[in-house]
Amino acid sequence: MNERWNLDPIYKGFGDAAFGRDVQALEGAVKELEAFAGNLTGEPLDLLKRGLALQERITELARKLFTFAELRQAADTTDAEAGSQLGRIMGIYSESAAPGAAFEGWYARLPELERMIDGDEFLSGYRFRLLRCREASRHLLPGIGERVMAKLKISGGSAWAELQQYLTSTVKVNYRGEEITLSAARNLAYSPEADVRRDAYQAELCSYAAIADPVAYALNSLKLETLNECALRSYESPLAMTLEHSDMRRATLDALFAAIDESLPQFRRYLRAKGRALGHENGLPWYDLFAPMGRSSTRFTTGQARDYLVELFSHFDKELSAMVAEAFDNAWIDFFPRSGKAGGAFCAEVPSIGQSRILTNFDGSLSDVVTLAHELGHAFHNRCIQNNRPLNRDYSMPVAETASTFNECVVMNHAIAHASGDQEKLNLIESQLQDVTQIVVDIYSRYRFEAAVLEKRGQEFMNAAQLCQLMLQAQQDSYGDGLDKKLRHPYMWVCKSHYYGSTFYNFPYAFGGLFARGLYARYEQEGAAFVPTYKQLLRTTTVATAEDTAKVAGIDLTDKSFWRSALLEVEEKIDQFCQIVGEP
Repeated sequence: MNERWNLDPIYKGFGDAAFGRDVQALEGAVKELEAFAGNLTGEPLDLLKRGLALQERITELARKLFTFAELRQAADTTDAEAGSQLGRIMGIYSESAAPGAAFEGWYARLPELERMIDGDEFLSGYRFRLLRCREASRHLLPGIGERVMAKLKISGGSAWAELQQYLTSTVKVNYRGEEITLSAARNLAYSPEADVRRDAYQAELCSYAAIADPVAYALNSLKLETLNECALRSYESPLAMTLEHSDMRRATLDALFAAIDESLPQFRRYLRAKGRALGHENGLPWYDLFAPMGRSSTRFTTGQARDYLVELFSHFDKELSAMVAEAFDNAWIDFFPRSGKAGGAFCAEVPSIGQSRILTNFDGSLSDVVTLAHELGHAFHNRCIQNNRPLNRDYSMPVAETASTFNECVVMNHAIAHASGDQEKLNLIESQLQDVTQIVVDIYSRYRFEAAVLEKRGQEFMNAAQLCQLMLQAQQDSYGDGLDKKLRHPYMWVCKSHYYGSTFYNFPYAFGGLFARGLYARYEQEGAAFVPTYKQLLRTTTVATAEDTAKVAGIDLTDKSFWRSALLEVEEKIDQFCQIVGEP
């Protein structure tokens, strides 16, 4: 079986004539859009269809070029040519922002827009996009405002984000007399040795003193940019802007958090039980959040992982199972860690060839098989929207983790049910609870922190000490007595890159994780009859709001009871965990 993915079906390299032709074609299409948007005279129906067709062409070209360059860079972060090409493509594509905004602003003002959509098959496929753009047009900047904003972000927000990334990737951590990277120190949180986890945590906290002040400047500057942009675009608040971009209502977010608030005592019960099982009496110290428990000796080769997942998913859906086999057999996956390769895991859609590409750092554990299942869930989501029109291929962040987390539920529940004994069952349940605690409790703390920072940034600059206090308060409000109050993590705002990207890049994880679990609960109730509904729901994610997507399965996201149904499954796992470790 292959060890690395095959990118040749996209391009055979940056020297491939097809790559050069597509770069030229993108440049030409962007210039054509500029000319088109500068002279919107003629029959509105014809102009609307021509403009959308032009945007389709730009989107298809840019996505193909971007994806190839990004995959090349992820496979080898030292690939200077990949970085250069990414910058080149970004520069070309950024020139489409202003004319694209002008075109969208033009058709948003058409009084007969809905009548035109109703009377044309091509336009009806873009109903959701067109009407959403009409709603969003009131936030567009006039004149050259969009072009200025796009350009300023390169040297503004993006530059501050790059500074945070640079500082956290280059700071040295003095661990037991040896200099290691911050990411290496943080990875030691998963060590089976308690003193390693403790020493790494203490060394990590000490290392932040060298970079906390410049990162504080980065965070303050980014959040001020967000507030200024909201004011310029006439959004009520940064949260309102994020919810609109997420195609999600505030009532849904309120229902989600209300359900989480009710479940926090159960999560704190789990954390205290884990703490006592590890010898702590005052709650779990931060450095033991990721401490492994139990034992699992199950190991997989890539071939065994393939057979396991193909067989397991065949009982859920033959289409999903066949796609998993295709991914393994046709070199969609870059499996193993190596020098220069990006860490973690991700899935990239490649619609130009009707496939996806998956990066992982596989070492044979069941956890790595679950990671593969997660990324293959994204690939299946991509497969479900494969026939959508080019501008209908982007799903909002809240629904982005639906298929991936659903896949995780399938694998983990099967693995727990077939565990060889209490120690393996403990290992699997605790691993799952770790993950859910992160997407529910820790995400809630991140949301609280970012909301507090945005509220205060309008009046004052916050230094590193103030940001640490805000972080500790957010952790107290979310984790409560589940964590030892003397051993928390005041510098999470320094190391978490999510604060330096999209605003409120946090609650969508809680939404996605619990939405998928709520859907899995429905599958457990209905069995195979639910599968067609599930696949139709995935197809709908790119052409409907989160609420209308859920209605495909008869779910009301503004009803707290749906979110409670998802959390009940987690609480059952907490009961099992406490029973195994002998805690009430």
